[in-house]
Amino acid sequence: MCSEGAQMEKKPDGKKEGRTDKPKVDPNIDGGWAWMVVLSSFLVHLLVMGSQMALGILNMEWLEEFNQSRGLTAWVSSLTMGITLIVGPFIGLFINTCGCRKTAMIGGFLTSLGWVLSAFATNVHFLFFTFGVMAGIGSGMVYLPAVVIVGQYFQKRRALAQGLSTTGTGFGTFLITVLLKYLCAEFGWRNAMIIQGAVTLNLCVCGALMRPLESRMQCSAETTRDHQNMKEASLLDTDTVKPNNVLHDGEDGEFRTDNGTSWTKEDTSNEIVIKDISRLGILKSLTRMTVSVRSGFWTWYSSYFGAASLFTNKVFVAFVLWALLAYCSFVIPFIHLPEIVELYGMSEQNNIFPLTSIIAIVHIFGKIILGFLGDLSCVSAWNVFIASNFTLGICILILPLMQVYAALAVVCALIGFSSGYFSLMPVVTEDLVGIKQLANAYGIIICANGISALLGPPFAGWIFDITHKYDYSFYVCGLLYMLGIICLLLEPCLQPKEKNREKPVENREV
Repeated sequence: MCSEGAQMEKKPDGKKEGRTDKPKVDPNIDGGWAWMVVLSSFLVHLLVMGSQMALGILNMEWLEEFNQSRGLTAWVSSLTMGITLIVGPFIGLFINTCGCRKTAMIGGFLTSLGWVLSAFATNVHFLFFTFGVMAGIGSGMVYLPAVVIVGQYFQKRRALAQGLSTTGTGFGTFLITVLLKYLCAEFGWRNAMIIQGAVTLNLCVCGALMRPLESRMQCSAETTRDHQNMKEASLLDTDTVKPNNVLHDGEDGEFRTDNGTSWTKEDTSNEIVIKDISRLGILKSLTRMTVSVRSGFWTWYSSYFGAASLFTNKVFVAFVLWALLAYCSFVIPFIHLPEIVELYGMSEQNNIFPLTSIIAIVHIFGKIILGFLGDLSCVSAWNVFIASNFTLGICILILPLMQVYAALAVVCALIGFSSGYFSLMPVVTEDLVGIKQLANAYGIIICANGISALLGPPFAGWIFDITHKYDYSFYVCGLLYMLGIICLLLEPCLQPKEKNREKPVENREV
């Protein structure tokens, strides 16, 4: 009886020893510090995307200052907006290597530096480099981590959290437009850019708030890195000083005496011990940094060119094609609405309540409401995403037909609300590729959006030069948008048969 009882008592212990411990779920997921991350992402959207939407104020100042053509001067704004999105795939490499926090802080500094250096511009070409390239790359290094970190911190309320964070774009458009108008009127555009650069430096604080999760979604690359670090640490620890043991000489023979006698720990001075330990610490840090950079690079490389390439996912490829065709249609109303209003004789009504302001205000509510709907268990985020895109495409097509201010205001409100699908883009991207590849996948998506945003306005201007009407720009871009939606509707045909439309369970495991 006693032996049987002893064996029964040993069984749980043996089971306990053989058990593989699962990583603990961070208590901040869906709560706690997660809401600070949402605040950080909100401020990033406010300072980065809000500033870019308000660049029309500075564009007028640059036209007056440098006396260049409108097309050449407009490339300054187009470059910074396009590069912010185009560098997405490369920023994914930084995120895999350094993490969201460090990447965002470096990007915040570059963005602020680009604003300040642009204040000393002597020509438009100088602005191409300082504002277009430097501030554009810096903005991209802040924007992508702000999106990815929210997806990492939220599981049940991801769509709502993304919706709340991206509303910063609408608030930033209002606030920074007013701020730049006041600063340019009071201090001139050069001093205004210096002040705005100082304000933009707060992006570094936003990056500091992106605290990495402790134990969620440990990738295989991180596990391999830990094993290598343990091996390296064990090898390095063999060289540490042990009591009453002989200190072997290093490569330079620093610790060997002339008469061949050896030193013990008690005979060794504190300075030698401290130097030895500090060298070992530096060596360990360099080794860990090298392993981290190597593993981050191979994770990024395999996502694009390896066996696990994102482009082997047919649905994701269709998603990229949609991004290439769609984003140019979204920016068209902001470019051509003022001319359409003037053409139809609605300038007085538009000055009281601008149509672009209607789009921006309703856009805020659209992001929150669509994000809330995307989180409901009875609603598919993918279906909400497609429905809002279809509404936006139809509105782009019919907008030139509205020749009454009230009708234009209704269509603009629908454009603003349906464009709230931006809050669902990280959600549907994660559903397609998983949380581990979200940074790289979303980087590709915003890169496609950046190409579309960069080429869309010149394309619309080219159509106007040929037809001398703004209507055809909306018709062509609206048709391109509908073609992009057809790519999304092919999803059931492109999805593997064994997979269903439900959110994959393996992506939710933590």
